[in-house]
Amino acid sequence: MNIVKNLGMLLLAIYLIVAGLIGLFGISLGQLSILVPILAIVAGVLILIGK
Repeated sequence: MNIVKNLGMLLLAIYLIVAGLIGLFGISLGQLSILVPILAIVAGVLILIGK
């Protein structure tokens, strides 16, 4: 398996998996629900700056 060398793309993949699981199964993260938008912002910024 090839690990993604771009950190932004790796975080985007994790975000998409988490968001998909939340939407599909209705999983509630409770206090950790703030983690999903923060993960999206960080992934977006890293992709924009090319890391």
